[in-house]
Amino acid sequence: MKMRIVCFATVMSLLLCGSMLLSSCGMIREYGVLDSVGDLVGGISLDFGFGEPSDETSDDGALSNGIVNAEINSDGELVITYQDGTMQNLGVVVGKDGADGKDGEDGKDGKDGQNGSSVGEGSTIVIEGEGNNISVASSKGLRSAVSIFCTFTSTVQQGGWRPGSSTTEEEFSSAGSGVIYKLDKVAGDAFIITNYHVVYDSNSNTENGISDNISVYLYGSEIQGKEIEATYVGGSQYYDIAVLRVEDSQVLKESNAIAADIADSDDIVIGENAIAIGNAQGYGIAASMGVVSVDSEYIDMIAADEKTEISLRVIRVDTAVNPGNSGGGLYNGLGELIGIVNAKRIEDNVENIGYAIPSNVAVSIAENIIDYCYGEENERVMRAMLGITITTTDSESVYDSEKGTLTIKETVTVHEVSEGGLAYGAIEAGDVLVSAVFNGRTYEITRQHHVIDMMLDARVGDVVTMNVIRNGVETSVSFTIVEECLTEY
Repeated sequence: MKMRIVCFATVMSLLLCGSMLLSSCGMIREYGVLDSVGDLVGGISLDFGFGEPSDETSDDGALSNGIVNAEINSDGELVITYQDGTMQNLGVVVGKDGADGKDGEDGKDGKDGQNGSSVGEGSTIVIEGEGNNISVASSKGLRSAVSIFCTFTSTVQQGGWRPGSSTTEEEFSSAGSGVIYKLDKVAGDAFIITNYHVVYDSNSNTENGISDNISVYLYGSEIQGKEIEATYVGGSQYYDIAVLRVEDSQVLKESNAIAADIADSDDIVIGENAIAIGNAQGYGIAASMGVVSVDSEYIDMIAADEKTEISLRVIRVDTAVNPGNSGGGLYNGLGELIGIVNAKRIEDNVENIGYAIPSNVAVSIAENIIDYCYGEENERVMRAMLGITITTTDSESVYDSEKGTLTIKETVTVHEVSEGGLAYGAIEAGDVLVSAVFNGRTYEITRQHHVIDMMLDARVGDVVTMNVIRNGVETSVSFTIVEECLTEY
């Protein structure tokens, strides 16, 4: 049985002297192939997009349940009308004229049948709160979405590489997606997250393989003349994330764009809505909907350079994703960003298995890139290494009776401490990691990936306090992040 994991940048080829129509797409470049789970044959590459919180972030319309009207009809039934025009009858909530409201048995809000119709026919009530109207959530996501087009130039040898043969320049383009992470609307500035493989190509003539001609388009403005020039800030093929910068864009100033509202991806539960918004097939920004199938798992693949083996932590969804969705946002039922779409599994008799990099990882990497790369010569992610090996010594599901949801909780234990490493002398083998505190933030450690992810947020000079259980007793240990413990990714 053949199984393939592929990324979602759509690649278009044309001669250097040719022209590209934004509505056209060429062949799909497949970066990753697996014969069986864990049996690496090829690889894939991933991409991200970020932007900056704006004063308009809360300007998302009435997202309170997506409800625009709630009315009690002549039969005492509560009828809800949503913003997409759909209606829902919730049944009898008041006794008709109070007749059936005696003792509250039938007319639940009729209070013993007294004047049960006083909230009666034709009356309108307002219901406030948060819900998950899909059309409203999608519209919110669309405002932070961008389509991305990158042009590359490659030198091609005519007639093979032999003495006397000639070369020619070939131009090709990659179509992908991105998410506005930080936004200054007044200045027309933004940071955008996208997948690294959207803006990188191993055949590019640029020194770093990154496109030197990147354009982004807002939803509803994907036409010539509305392109926004973007520049590369930094990225990581190991995480398949890149950050782009837009400055002084008149299109952005005059737009309805907002920065994405970021959700905590550690709060994701199985079965919740998962809306993918991106530049599918390079045809323009579109949305598709499914649910979260697995909240966190790892997939192995080959990175964008087509030779480096990487392992990525992802969310699995059954949402339809296609080439060109790379770097686009995965949103929940409230229109909040929960991940960055990056890959899809293709296998005989398998349908709708897609992947997205969790928003917590995407945001941590974006902040890392902005701190270490923006305005600097460095273009790589810098992650602090603790110098410890960890393992899961227990794992169980935890049921939340109030929310009615089921989550996983792991016991994370230190297996080995490297001599001379950052944590050497503070953390010991056998310690159970409970939490960590640094830079004013507390990180609860209930999954292995929490330890790895939090080190993306650590900066040189931060004092890290780890709470551990050692020999059955909870205690605290501290150490300081130093430059020597940083590793490029």
